Amino acid sequence: MAYFDAASAAPLHPVGRQALLAALDEGWADPARLYREGRRARLLLDAAREAAAEAVECRPDELVFTPSGTRAVHAGIEGALAGRRRVGRHLIVSSVEHSSVLHTAEVHKALGGSVTEVGVDRTGAVAPDAFAGSLRPDTALACLQSANHEVGTVQPVAEVAEACRAAGVPLLVDAAQSLGWGPVAGDWSLLTASAHKWGGPSGVGLLVVRKGVRFAARGPLDERESGRAAGFENIPAVVAAAASLRAVRAEAAEEAVRLRELTERIRTRVPVLVPDVEVTGDPERRLPGIVTFSCLYVDGETVLHELDGAGFSVSSGSSCTSSTLTPSHVLRAMGVLSEGNVRVSLPPGTPAEDVERFLAVLPGVVAGVREKLGAPVPAGAVRGTERGAQESGAPAGDALVVDALGRRCPVPVIELARVIGDVPVGGTVRVLADDEAARLDIPAWCEMRGQEYVGEEPADRGSAYVVRRTS
Repeated sequence: MAYFDAASAAPLHPVGRQALLAALDEGWADPARLYREGRRARLLLDAAREAAAEAVECRPDELVFTPSGTRAVHAGIEGALAGRRRVGRHLIVSSVEHSSVLHTAEVHKALGGSVTEVGVDRTGAVAPDAFAGSLRPDTALACLQSANHEVGTVQPVAEVAEACRAAGVPLLVDAAQSLGWGPVAGDWSLLTASAHKWGGPSGVGLLVVRKGVRFAARGPLDERESGRAAGFENIPAVVAAAASLRAVRAEAAEEAVRLRELTERIRTRVPVLVPDVEVTGDPERRLPGIVTFSCLYVDGETVLHELDGAGFSVSSGSSCTSSTLTPSHVLRAMGVLSEGNVRVSLPPGTPAEDVERFLAVLPGVVAGVREKLGAPVPAGAVRGTERGAQESGAPAGDALVVDALGRRCPVPVIELARVIGDVPVGGTVRVLADDEAARLDIPAWCEMRGQEYVGEEPADRGSAYVVRRTS
């Protein structure tokens, strides 16, 4: 089985495993106690903190361990907002942040605060000027991830941090995806990370608050972790997290070169091997191991199931693979195709042979799913058909309505592709759909197919998406 979902959780690094087992015997006692076992546990905890701080490039007394990366985000945002409440209650986030950031922003807004969501381009990157333009006199905190967890795009953190510093606004960086590859550049103020993203054990997060940043921890407090993370420290997991971080950093430079070559192989060959594919994310400013692409006319859930059966573990941002039935907020913010989305995130040590085998299997998997769904073939051909369409009674140039109500993507897009050839150039097709993914995938289809997306219109049920044939 080839595990290609390291962006969700990387396998435990062998050094981390050894450290975990050793710390289970040595680090079980209360590090706050003064007897021998407590002192031994304290030494392990302090050593882990120093090792993690060295990797982050911060002071040890600026770093605390939390029960998870998500909890680090929650505590960091809430504490920074509370510490600067006299300045104002304005929070800035990017539209592609991890859900832990966006959920915290939603709570802040519900409690009376204001939130500005900075958009991204089609590669998933924010523009530093746009981010700087969102800063206000009442801005208490800004948040920007170091790199995106779904498409791998690296954000311009240093430039944004400079603008925030000039405005006197602290910047919190979610470095969960990038910290294993190196420290985060720029004059940031707060940083969060999660150990299971770099090959440490789950249940360990990092929260760094630079000296001089106003911070007021929220919730019931105790004496643990400088009062910023209540509860007994999981010392064996913390020790393993720090040990694995140090180990992956020692290997990062060499491994990054190798994984970049493998992901570039996927980026360039998938569009050749599989017709009607959109590769997403920045082609250059990206993490070494992540590559994401979306396939037209494909049910993402079925693709993932078929790939799993062929021996590949991958993930997806498609709505048909989520419990919410809505596309990934990252893909939606980028304005790219969401149907048939596949994220490949290679863990360190991935053999090149596994990537070659994946490239050999993928075309047949996608072709098989398209055949089951009755998708148009060959790629690029426009095939007229009456199926799924009915006469609207409109003038000849605007005569087709596709009724895809109650049908999930990619079906509405497939039906659109089937009938676009039935209208003359200049004519339009109205697609009736109530699947949220259609709002993203129909415009993306037009972008890929060179057709004009006119816009969305209200309908009795769902929405009507209007497409004009241009060729």
